[in-house]
Amino acid sequence: MLIDIALLCLGILLLFSGGELLIRGALSTARRLGVSALLTGLVIVGFGTSMPELVVSVDAALNERPDIAVGNVVGSNIGNILLILGLCALIHPLAVRPMALRRDAVVVLASSALFLLLAWGSALGRWDALVLLLGLAAYLGWAYWSERETSIPAATMHEAEAAELQVVPVRLGVAIASILGGLVLLIGGSRVLLIGAVSLAEDLGVSEAVIGLTLVAIGTSLPELSVSVIAAIRRHADVAVGNILGSNIFNMLGILGVSALLQPLPIHPRILAFDQWVLLVVSLVILAFLYTQRRLSRWEGALLLAGYLSYLYVGLVYFGT
Repeated sequence: MLIDIALLCLGILLLFSGGELLIRGALSTARRLGVSALLTGLVIVGFGTSMPELVVSVDAALNERPDIAVGNVVGSNIGNILLILGLCALIHPLAVRPMALRRDAVVVLASSALFLLLAWGSALGRWDALVLLLGLAAYLGWAYWSERETSIPAATMHEAEAAELQVVPVRLGVAIASILGGLVLLIGGSRVLLIGAVSLAEDLGVSEAVIGLTLVAIGTSLPELSVSVIAAIRRHADVAVGNILGSNIFNMLGILGVSALLQPLPIHPRILAFDQWVLLVVSLVILAFLYTQRRLSRWEGALLLAGYLSYLYVGLVYFGT
C-alpha cells in the first residue's frame, strides 16, 4: 500500500509540475505571437489549469477505467467549488463583481444539468460526447465574441487571468521547451497516478470511482488551487472565482467530451445516485451567491469547507464501494 501511495503522490507532483510548465510556456508563446490577453485568459489559463484532469481522464478512458475518468471530472468540479473557493475565502473574503462572472456561473449550472441529462442512460456515448464538445465550442464562441469590447467586466476579468501568472519564459525556445516538457510530465504523471490509484483502490477494497472522486480529483485540481489561492492572496477575487468557474466548464464539457469520444464511458452507480446531485447543488450554490451577493465571507468559506468534508464523509460511509 505504501508503494501505491508513493506512486499516487509522485503522479500528482508530476501532473502539477507539468501543468505549470505547460501554462507558462503557452502564455509566453501566445504573448510573442500577439494573441490578445482576453483570448489567453479565456482559453490558455482556463484550459491549461484543466490539463491534468484532461490527461488523466483521457488516459483512464483509453485504458478502460471509466470510473476514474468520470469520477475525476465530477470530483474535481465539486472540490473546485467547495474546497478551493472555501480555502480562498478563508485567506481573504472574496468580494466580486457579479456582472463579470454571472454568465460563466450560468454555464457551470447548465453544464452540470446537461451531464445529469446525458447520464440518464447510465453511460456517456460518442453522441453524448459530441453534444458536450459542441456545448464547449458554443460557450467559447459566445464568450469571445461578447467580450471583444474589453471595457466590459467579464473581458477585464479574463485579461486579469492572463496577467496573474507573471513568471513566464521570455525566449521563444524556452517557452516551446516548457510546453513540450510540460506535456511529457503530464503524460508520465497520468500513467503513474493511474497505476497507483487502481492499486490503492484494490488495497483499500473500495471502488475506482471513490478513488477518482477523491484522491485523483484533488490531485488534478492543484493548478486551479494554485492560481486561485495566488489570486486570493493578491485580493483579485474575480480571478479566483472566475478561474474555478472556467475550469468547471472545461472539465465538464471538454474533458468528458473528449474522453467519451475516444471511449464510451459507463457511469458508476454511486455517481448516478449521489455525486451528480451534489454537483448540481453546489453549482446552484455558486450561482445563487453571484446573483444575490457580492462577497464570500470567511464564515461562508468555512461553511463551504465543512460542506466538502461532509461530502467526503457521506460518500465514504454510505457510498464507499
